Amino acid sequence: MADASGSLPSPSGSLSKKKSGKKNKKNSQKAARSVIPVLKEVDGNAVRQDPAPASAGQASGTPSNQKEKQLHTKTSIPDLKPLTSVGATTTASASASSGSSNTASHEKPAKMSNNDKKGVTDESADFPISEPATTNPVSPSSTQVDSTGIDYADALKDGLKESGLKEGTEENVEDLPVEGTREEPAEKPTKMTTLPIHDNTTREKPSNADRDAEREKQALYDEYPSLYFEGNDNELAQLERDRANAYQAAGIRFAPFNIPLQRRLQTLAVLLHSLSIATTVSFFFFLCAIPLFWPLIIPYLLHMLLSKAATDGELRFRSERLRHSRIWRFFADYFPAKLHKTHGLPADRKYIFGYHPHGIISHGAFAAFATEALGFSEKFPGITNSLLTLDSNFRIPIYRDYILAMGLRSVSKESITNILSRGGSDGHGAGRAVTIVIGGARESLEAQPGTMRLVLGERKGFVKVAMRTGADIVPVLAFGENDLYDQVSPKSHPNLHRLQMFVLRTLKFTLPFLHGRGIFNYDVGLMPYRRPLNIVVGKPIRVTQRAESDLKTSEIDQLHGLYLKELEKMWERYKEGFAPERIEEMQILN
Repeated sequence: MADASGSLPSPSGSLSKKKSGKKNKKNSQKAARSVIPVLKEVDGNAVRQDPAPASAGQASGTPSNQKEKQLHTKTSIPDLKPLTSVGATTTASASASSGSSNTASHEKPAKMSNNDKKGVTDESADFPISEPATTNPVSPSSTQVDSTGIDYADALKDGLKESGLKEGTEENVEDLPVEGTREEPAEKPTKMTTLPIHDNTTREKPSNADRDAEREKQALYDEYPSLYFEGNDNELAQLERDRANAYQAAGIRFAPFNIPLQRRLQTLAVLLHSLSIATTVSFFFFLCAIPLFWPLIIPYLLHMLLSKAATDGELRFRSERLRHSRIWRFFADYFPAKLHKTHGLPADRKYIFGYHPHGIISHGAFAAFATEALGFSEKFPGITNSLLTLDSNFRIPIYRDYILAMGLRSVSKESITNILSRGGSDGHGAGRAVTIVIGGARESLEAQPGTMRLVLGERKGFVKVAMRTGADIVPVLAFGENDLYDQVSPKSHPNLHRLQMFVLRTLKFTLPFLHGRGIFNYDVGLMPYRRPLNIVVGKPIRVTQRAESDLKTSEIDQLHGLYLKELEKMWERYKEGFAPERIEEMQILN
């Protein structure tokens, strides 16, 4: 240890120096314990209590009967750096008074090693909270000073200042006033009294148009019930997985080989119906190539040209067994298709069902009204319905017999009048019905996915027939019919559209340029897409029978307007549920 003059001690005092160093270390630890203030818990609060004086000869300088000074429990323990320096000073003082050998009274205190400092600091931090008091409590007005002359109140304040906290609180010390300056009283916060708000402004009352729209909406919901698509979720989910995991080649997704038999049969049923015209015509020419069948072919052709089965209204050749065949159940499940009933139809009335839209081939109309796959006779018991098609279809050999057996009839005015005026429960057509795809071939050219364009503005012939026969008019809206095929848009190919219109005016039918899916792929072919079909039968419009001479244009227009209004109601009521992916609203075209 160096003295004050900086000279080195003699070698003879090295041994005593080591002993005195160990003794000084012990004394420094004792002195550090003796100078650390003790906190005593009084009434749930920590109270500071100072240790006894370092020597018996020193006076503590603290009055005996003073109030205890309480420290708030939220006060953070300050950094002990000031206490460490205090302990070092006390150690030096104790070392100087010990009178150890080879050390002059005027020498500086021995320096402590890092380990010694660490021990002092650690022991200083682990003082007991509940240690019994040894001295009298410190009054708030007095200052505790030990033999080293260290003011512990100032040391504690310095530690609190370094930690950034005010004693007993969590306030920042930087925000405190500087010592020696007069602290201005803080302004009391102004209390904001919240008064009840009285809205004296006149609220905007709903207009008559808004009230009328709300009433119409409520009446619409009361008039048409809620409908839901009851499809097989497992099959639809499996179909989507197959499409996502399909093998692709040249941009075409091919169906996997492990398709369930049920779906294979569904595809076969739709394929047979879609190729029915091509199949029957090919088979007829095959028979014509065999001279053995000529004696049968000639009489058959004469019968086909002269037969009135499609227009006489007697419903001959209609086969209920074929209409109830299981193959049509597979046909309907292919999409899948669903027939929804919204209102009951009395069996003592006759009806004209208006089917919209036409689509490309009207698969929904065939499934709902030409077969019993969707349960028409169960939903509307006592009503015999006939789907109507072009009269030219009954001039195709063998194919005409197929559609006659399915209950299809001609869409001519003569055919409609005869069906609704003959037969039935009363012999005058009661309980009979016909289904007309009113838009026709013209509407098929407007069939685009996500749209509902109805060519209906000037088509009032079905209203006249309904008034002549006294048949009620029933609107039918097929959601999803236009989504079964993709077609060339007339806006992007105007020249092609003009050609289609020329063929329509000349031959009374047209050939849409379409494409769908294939038999073994999902992207290319003439098969319809597997997309849901929801066929909604609306509210019947009561029609009073009139004679031909009593028909008035105003009454025809009135009934036609009511029919359009019912279609709009059905669209507004069910478009959210059955047409969520629509790209436009329903349009009525001329």
